[in-house]
Formats: sequence, C-alpha cells, structure tokens
Amino acid sequence: MNAPLQPAVAPPTPARPMILVLGGIATLSGLLVVLVYHLTLPRIEANRRAAVEAAVFAVLPGAARRQSLWLDEAGLHHQPVKGGREFHAVFDGDGRLLGIAAEGVAQGYAGPVRLIWGWRPDCRCIVGMRIVGMTETPGLGDKVASDEAFLANFAALEARPTADGLEHPIATVRHGRKQQPWEIDAISGATISSRAVGEAIARSAETLLPRVAGLLEKLTVEEEG
Repeated sequence: MNAPLQPAVAPPTPARPMILVLGGIATLSGLLVVLVYHLTLPRIEANRRAAVEAAVFAVLPGAARRQSLWLDEAGLHHQPVKGGREFHAVFDGDGRLLGIAAEGVAQGYAGPVRLIWGWRPDCRCIVGMRIVGMTETPGLGDKVASDEAFLANFAALEARPTADGLEHPIATVRHGRKQQPWEIDAISGATISSRAVGEAIARSAETLLPRVAGLLEKLTVEEEG
C-alpha cells in the first residue's frame, strides 16, 4: 500500500539576506529624503523671504524702502548675528522712518501661526498684520488672514513701549467684548486661532519695542545697505 503524499514544505527564507535588503531599502529611502530636502531648501527659503518682504511692505502703508537689522545685547547690527533679533526699519519715498516691522509666532489650533506686524512710533500703535505661515482649519481658523473685521483690529492697535514691556499688554478677548484700544476682538468660532495671532504679536512686541523705541534716531535710510 502506497504511503499518503505529504504536502510540499517551502524551504525557510534566510533571515540575513532579508534583513540586508530591507536595511538597504530604508537607507536608500532616507538618502532620497535628505537629497530632496537639500534640493528644495533654497527654493523654500527664497519663497519665505519673498513672503516676508511682501508682508513688511503691506503692514506699513506708504512704505517704499526697508532695511533689515538685528538687535542683540551689544546693540544694532546690519548683518545677521548669533542670537540677534531680526526686525525691519521701514521708510517712505522721502527717506522718512515710517516704523518697524517684525515677525511673531505662536501655537494655533493646528500648528504654529507666523505673522509680520508693523508698528508706527507716531501713534505708538500697530498699524498692520499679515499672516506668512499657518496650517489652521480652512474656512474657520484661517479666517485670521482674511476676515475684514478681524484685520481691522490692527489698524491702530495700541502698543506703547515702556522700559520693560508695554504700558498695556496686548490681549485677545472674546468676540464682541473689545473695549480697550490694546485689545483684539476674536473671530467667533475661531478663538484659538485669534488668540494665537494676539500672542504672537504680544510676545514679539513686548520684547522688541522697549529696546527699539530708544534707538529710533539711529534708524535712518542712509544706513541701508
């Protein structure tokens, strides 16, 4: 009587070659990611600089020229310095100082909200704000970049520098509760995103304006270059 046939058993796959193949694929994938990052980084940086420059001119009406400066404990610098805080002196067509513009960032609902704000020394107030980067919810949180009523908060938002901060800290309040010129009226349904804008401006202005206010006479268009 013939013995029953046994099912064929596939020979075991050697573990070492499999590990080597998978390791090679992972290494190659990592190298490709790094390569793509380095190839696209210059374009990303160029786009970021262009967005910042456009925002600087937008937040100070009448702007014709700007000069990037860096401020550290030693004073003003015309070139980037380690640990220095960048801001922009902005001038009109006749070379008169209009004000300064600077960047602020704070955590929003879906990620960081980055913006540029503009400040004029004649009114001691912020006269413009422009979002330069965010990932807020479309149709809701992202209204901080386009809602006309919200943007009106920054037509003359009081920001009076003192020796160590602002006379009245900038604060975001719930929609419809704005009573003071240093308050920001939030967008209904987008309070977190609205507060991120307020926090970004407040943190930036509170650290920068007290020092810059004492250096305004040094911000001349002749220094540009």
